[in-house]
Amino acid sequence: MKKIKKAIISVSDKKNLKFLLKILSKHKIEILSSGGTFKEIKKLGFKCLEISKFTGSKEILDGRIKTLHPKIHSGILSIRNKKSHKNDLKKNNYEEIDLVIVNFYPFENILKSTNNHKKIIENIDVGGPTMVRAAAKNYNDVAVVTNYNQYKELSNELNLNKGCTTLDFRKKMSVAAFTETAYYDAIISNYFNSQSKVLFPKKKIFYGNLIENLRYGENPHQNAAVYSINKKLNLNQLHGKKLSYNNYNDIFSALLISKSLPKNTGTVILKHSNPCGVSINKNNFKSYKLALACDPISAFGGIISCNYKINKKLAIELKKIFFEVIICKSINNDALKLLKIKKNLRIIDASKFSNNNLQSISSLSNNILVQSLDDFSFSKSNFKVVSKKKPNLETFKNLIFAFNVCRFVKSNAIVISNNDSTIGIGSGQPSRLDSCEIAINKMKKFHKEKLDDKIIAASDAFFPFVDGVEKLVQSGVSAIIQPYGSIRDKEIINFANRTNTILVFSKTRHFRH
Repeated sequence: MKKIKKAIISVSDKKNLKFLLKILSKHKIEILSSGGTFKEIKKLGFKCLEISKFTGSKEILDGRIKTLHPKIHSGILSIRNKKSHKNDLKKNNYEEIDLVIVNFYPFENILKSTNNHKKIIENIDVGGPTMVRAAAKNYNDVAVVTNYNQYKELSNELNLNKGCTTLDFRKKMSVAAFTETAYYDAIISNYFNSQSKVLFPKKKIFYGNLIENLRYGENPHQNAAVYSINKKLNLNQLHGKKLSYNNYNDIFSALLISKSLPKNTGTVILKHSNPCGVSINKNNFKSYKLALACDPISAFGGIISCNYKINKKLAIELKKIFFEVIICKSINNDALKLLKIKKNLRIIDASKFSNNNLQSISSLSNNILVQSLDDFSFSKSNFKVVSKKKPNLETFKNLIFAFNVCRFVKSNAIVISNNDSTIGIGSGQPSRLDSCEIAINKMKKFHKEKLDDKIIAASDAFFPFVDGVEKLVQSGVSAIIQPYGSIRDKEIINFANRTNTILVFSKTRHFRH
């Protein structure tokens, strides 16, 4: 047990400050403070000694130097049962400080509100983190509180122990404090790397806020949680039970595709992070029907992402199929009420979700892979027509649509489409030829009606041999889009010319492993 006699308070966020002061006053704890916190404490009617009077040193450098003083840090860092430390304090007329209550300048919030570099720099806290680290290091004797959400726990601790803190409490607060300073420094580090355009620094610091602990990971025997760089995911769950690890994985994959589609247009149906149907038909109801028609069997138990507002007419159709999750850009009240009848269905409003300036991260053991997202928008300039037969504007547009979907399909990936919708998807095969066969078989199985001559195919990488292209052409494909780079590119071009097939080469490859 350690009796709390003297506390220092320096808080940027003054929420619940009155509650805190009542706790300290109740237990007759002397308070030290400075700057805006000192003024607020006095305004609230509580006793407080200004730090400049306590140290005998005025604030200088426009307030940059307030708490950076040996009297403050000696009081925090001194080991109470060490004779030499006691002698040093006595010799210098310093006093022990038993409780440090600090939250930092709002650097993270400032980043979101301004691009003014000078203002951002001035919101890098120096004194606060220094005191927090000192107190956290000396948790054997000193308690540290770094968030107003901890005030209630501090109150319970002091009330239970008659103004004292236990070692367990101090150690717990120390862990939280070191996490807080690490998080704060990580944001600053990432900001400076971003300003210097350093994508991959020699030492990379990752940070995030715990959104929730999940029921389990990919499998029931695995633990899992979801974190976000933001304070929240910007995903509003409107209905249904808690999301699982696999749900989140599929949701993020589905939203990545949806965000690549035209604004307020397009339906994505996805299963195990692989699309099994995508349509950008401008009629949203028809878009859903076409996406579902691509592979209605695989769609069962999957996730659907509607890049538009869901109305009652569509909700009636959605209710007929078992989906784990429905994602939307808002939903009508009548539609929501109708879908809520399905108790286990999760409904997510993703209208505020953004994937701008994000990185893709994967890891194994102590090793981490980081890359930028493959999310840039395609245009005609990214492609080159290499066949004698040229595509018209509509065909070119549909080729780009298929190629865009293809980059979100696990490699080796083949996407067959007709007009503005997929009609066959082959994914995740070691052989590109096998992926061709799967896509063709899906098309033949679910589209037995006669299709027009606008059947096109996309491949996420070059065809190493003519056999894959030949199989697609024999199935009715009239145009193919693929990256270049094979030593047999000329053979592929010659085959396309012999069969009067449109062939377009992408200047970039788009694997998704």
